[in-house]
Amino acid sequence: MNNLEIYLLIISSLMLLSVLSSKLSDKFGIPVLFIFLGLGMIAGSEGLIGIYFDNAQLAQTVGTVALIYILFGGGLDTKWKVIKPVLKEGLVLATFGVFFTALFVAAIVYYILDFSFLESLLVGAIVSSTDAAAVFAILRAKGISLKKGLAPLLELESGSNDPMAIFLTVAILQIILLPESTSFINWIIYFFLQFFLGLFLGLIFGVLLPKILNKVHFTFYGLYPVFTIAWVLLLFSIVTFIEGNGFLAVYVAGIFANRKEFVHKKNLVGFHDGLSWIMQIAVFLTLGLLVFPSELPEVAWNGMLIALWLILIARPAGIFLSLVFSKFSIREKTFISWVGLRGAVPIVLATYPFIEGLDNASLIFNTVFFIVLLSILIQGITLPWVARILKVEEKVLEKKPKASPLFNQSLKQFYITEKSRVIGQSIAELQLPSNFLILLIKREKEYILPTGSTIFEKNDLLLIQCDKKQRYKRIIDTIFNSNNLIDNN
Repeated sequence: MNNLEIYLLIISSLMLLSVLSSKLSDKFGIPVLFIFLGLGMIAGSEGLIGIYFDNAQLAQTVGTVALIYILFGGGLDTKWKVIKPVLKEGLVLATFGVFFTALFVAAIVYYILDFSFLESLLVGAIVSSTDAAAVFAILRAKGISLKKGLAPLLELESGSNDPMAIFLTVAILQIILLPESTSFINWIIYFFLQFFLGLFLGLIFGVLLPKILNKVHFTFYGLYPVFTIAWVLLLFSIVTFIEGNGFLAVYVAGIFANRKEFVHKKNLVGFHDGLSWIMQIAVFLTLGLLVFPSELPEVAWNGMLIALWLILIARPAGIFLSLVFSKFSIREKTFISWVGLRGAVPIVLATYPFIEGLDNASLIFNTVFFIVLLSILIQGITLPWVARILKVEEKVLEKKPKASPLFNQSLKQFYITEKSRVIGQSIAELQLPSNFLILLIKREKEYILPTGSTIFEKNDLLLIQCDKKQRYKRIIDTIFNSNNLIDNN
């Protein structure tokens, strides 16, 4: 057996173990990300398999690529109408909340580790963002439904606060390494420019994606996922090249792409959800390989103090300061404070000092790794219990069964003539109302069950279901050009 086969055997085995170990999370409440990290450590140079890996540059590259698709997948799974009511609070938490948390963490690091103020602030920036996937995996596994407003706020915050943490980390590193290169005013301008470019191009690419997918009409479904993968990578590359925030851009693009219907939407959302899990497994296994467990006891005591300070003081202080004028109650703010699980981003950011050759790089990485482990364990395991103690769970009331909406529906049929404007267009392109359904298409002697990618042809006979109360003829007139249609009812 050659080296390639051995590597493939190890990789496939680790991925299968990672997937199967998710059942431990469901049964015992162990956060799945902790399991992924543990498997990486077991496979590492000091583990059972003994894979020697100390390439921080490669780990950072894997982490960057993984974050691109994790953030896009998170955005694509986010519904705009759900997060819109908490948009202001979410953006405040994703920016000021991250900054305040970094400042408070810097205070304890400065006191405990005897770092300079900038090095302390660097550690604070590295551990300042939260992990959305970890939070919602635990909530779903335990069947916890949060009160209205809390879930979308946590989803928006944890999905959008990574760009701020990355910006702070890079900015502080550059100030440490090149203290005379840039003034404070320039950093402020650079911050707004980065976020503006990320938001602007993310919005444009997100709006364009459904339009393009509805127009290209690929013969094979498999080309649609390939196109979206390349589209997201193109967006990140362009934004990063012009010095914008690429991570923010891909997250925003996912949110705005989800606002519109497009062909194979359900399948593509599912595909990117699966891709996000692949990326999470890959990055956590890689980061687990990078750590040397024998070095962790040296940072255990200080790491535990910093982790507890982060969980009990820094994160709550950042949340309460950021939401001081919000509508959320003290109980809800306290729960938001507790939902601050750290994930892949802090460990990936902890590789930056390594690559830049910072003197305390090894100490920073090991300390951050230990903080992330404790955060996942302490907050992850206690999250359901804290939700019940603070009474932020949504009570599910039994509802009386309502009459079936089918009784309010009407079935109609009509032909598409050669002059209809919809010929050559797909169903998804039409953006039909949700209560106007095309049930069946008769094309010559063939009956077709339509999907979003089905393209209309001349002489198609459509069977539609629509609301009796709605003026369906107006929809047929404006969308299908009914002057050229034959209504058979």
